[in-house]
Amino acid sequence: MATGPTHAMSGLLVWSAVTALATDHAIGQLSPRAWVVGAVLATGGALLPDLDHPSSTISRTFGSISQGFSSLLHGMSHGVYRLTRTRRDANRHGGHRGLTHTVFFAVVAAIITTSVVLASQKWALPVLMFVFCGLAIRGVLHKWDGRNDALVITVASIALTALCLMWTDRTSANAAACGVAVGIGCVAHYLGDAITEQGCPMLWPIPLGGKTWYPVAPPKIMRMRTGGTVELVIVAPIITLLSIWLGLAALQHTGALPFLGGVKLLPWT
Repeated sequence: MATGPTHAMSGLLVWSAVTALATDHAIGQLSPRAWVVGAVLATGGALLPDLDHPSSTISRTFGSISQGFSSLLHGMSHGVYRLTRTRRDANRHGGHRGLTHTVFFAVVAAIITTSVVLASQKWALPVLMFVFCGLAIRGVLHKWDGRNDALVITVASIALTALCLMWTDRTSANAAACGVAVGIGCVAHYLGDAITEQGCPMLWPIPLGGKTWYPVAPPKIMRMRTGGTVELVIVAPIITLLSIWLGLAALQHTGALPFLGGVKLLPWT
C-alpha cells in the first residue's frame, strides 16, 4: 500500500476532482458546507480499506476499539478469500488486500454511509465525521506511536469534528453525497495500491486470467515502492498540489470564494 499521507491526500484529490469537474451533476452542485463534510469523509475513507490489517498503524486509531473491529474485518476478509479463490490465485493466509480492497466493498461502504445518515442526521453525521476524522488524522500522522496516542487522536478527532459541525448544517446534510464521498475515498485507496509493487484486487469477483483476486496494476516499470523515493518526492507532492488546486476550484464553484473574483481556476469551465 502507499503510505498514510499519500492515501489521505488521494482521497481528497479524487473528491475535489469529481466535485470540481461534475458541474452539470448533483454532486457538483453541493453547498460549501456539504462539500467540506464530503472532503472529510473522502479523506478518512481513503484510509478505511487498510482496517483489514490488525497490525497496521491505521487499525490502532482508536485503540482497542478499532483494533477489535480490524480483527473482525481481517477474519472476514480472510474467509471470503479462501472461499472464492481459484487454483490460479495465491494460496495465501491473512486478509490484508482482500475484501476491503474491492469495488464491492466501496459500494457497500457508500450504501451503509448513506443509510446511516438518512436514518438519523442528528447523531449519525457527527459520529461518522468523528470516525473519519480519526482515520484521516492517523493517516497523515502515521508515524505516531499507536500504543500511546489513541487518546490524543480521539481528542483531536472530537475537536476537528466539533469545528466542522459548528459550520455545518446537520439537518440538511446530503446523505447521498456522504455515501459517494466515502466510496470515492475507498476507490482512491485502491488506485494508490494498484500502482505499488503488489497491485490491488479491486475488481473481485470478476475473473481475470483465471483469478478472482487478480492484482490490478500497470506494467512493473510504472509501479512504485511503498514509502520509496518516487512516492515521497514525486507522487505525494503532486497529489497534494492537485488536491489544493481542485479543492479551491470546487469551492469556487459553490460560491465560497468570492475574493477570487473573476479568476477561473479551471479555464475550460
